[in-house]
Amino acid sequence: MALVNEHFLKLPNNYLFADIAKKVNAFKVMQPKAEIISLGIGDVTQPLAPVVIEAMHKAVDEMSVQASFRGYGPEQGYDFLRQAILDNDFLPRGIHLDIDEIFINDGAKSDTGNIQELIRWDNSIGVTDPIYPVYIDSNVMIGRAGVVEDGKWSNVLYMPCTAENNFTPQIPEHRVDVVYLCYPNNPTGTVISKQELRKWVNYALKNDSIIFYDAAYQAFITDPSVPHSIYEIRGARKCAIEFHSFSKTAGFTGVRCGYTVVPKELTAATIGGERIELNRLWNRRQCTKFNGTSYISQRAAEAIYTPDGKKQIQQTIDYYMQNAKLMLSTFRKLGFEVYGGENAPYIWLKTTNGNSWKFFEELLYGANVVCTPGVGFGPSGEGYVRFTAFGSHEKTQEALQRIEKWSV
Repeated sequence: MALVNEHFLKLPNNYLFADIAKKVNAFKVMQPKAEIISLGIGDVTQPLAPVVIEAMHKAVDEMSVQASFRGYGPEQGYDFLRQAILDNDFLPRGIHLDIDEIFINDGAKSDTGNIQELIRWDNSIGVTDPIYPVYIDSNVMIGRAGVVEDGKWSNVLYMPCTAENNFTPQIPEHRVDVVYLCYPNNPTGTVISKQELRKWVNYALKNDSIIFYDAAYQAFITDPSVPHSIYEIRGARKCAIEFHSFSKTAGFTGVRCGYTVVPKELTAATIGGERIELNRLWNRRQCTKFNGTSYISQRAAEAIYTPDGKKQIQQTIDYYMQNAKLMLSTFRKLGFEVYGGENAPYIWLKTTNGNSWKFFEELLYGANVVCTPGVGFGPSGEGYVRFTAFGSHEKTQEALQRIEKWSV
């Protein structure tokens, strides 16, 4: 008899956004003529940049000719993209990496979920709270998270990030094996200073811990003092793995491409005390379980690093951040307490009733606008909702007008 992995049964019945879709669909049945505007799920709306489209067409044409046709590509990614990443995302910031420390993926979600395979099931983990659900759910699946007690997983250290502590996680008083950090943060839209990030690197080095650092939204940073990469902090190469994505940066949610940095200096210990390079283990894992990102997607990603590509991508980022600016000003005018939206495309709004799902439903039925309940991101998210700036200008403006009428 085949036995199921019972750790999967510990997960909530639905992923957060599946629950949202279920409630929205129920509303549509009751109000079939209502026009719903979603500012909840963080999917992009603007088309791919012209240089990206051109690169994809060229790559497709190459695949139609035997001389330039490509089959399986390298599991680590093509060198043309890895070199472009090194030359543009890291060298200008004084960060020196080797090309084989870059692993191309099909989006950060996959690697942030799969990276936990590199560590033993009994390692302790710490997470900022609220947090992107994939971090915890992937650890639940392997049995590392324990059981749910009062809304929290028993083997997970939750580090509250609230208005009271300026959304800055406090350094644990005891040792934690692995810490998940995401900055600019999803869902709060807040950032971490170099001084605070240096504390985390020092903590990891002192305690022989590992930091899984999600930098998927670094391209939206406008404050020059805010770090774009954890490797801007001395010593981080010895304790951190970093994740990047082109999904929101370049509108690749449907194209699927990103990358992960695993420095060769980063090691973890066996029970016997031997130090093992995680770069080597991740490479082995990818060669076994991943056939690589498509050639067409990688050529598309390469194009965003060209002069025209950089300009066009920045225009799209600016477009979304204009939405964020309008959302911030409107919500503040209406008297809401809001955070984020200045270095990230997310607005974190404190609800008027202290209940995330109740506010979600009141907004849906009262204004026909969808947000994301903050409690779905963790216990400290209760009493907040997340809005995204990824809509069109027209839909964002209309949604805000509806909210203004509803809130009066």
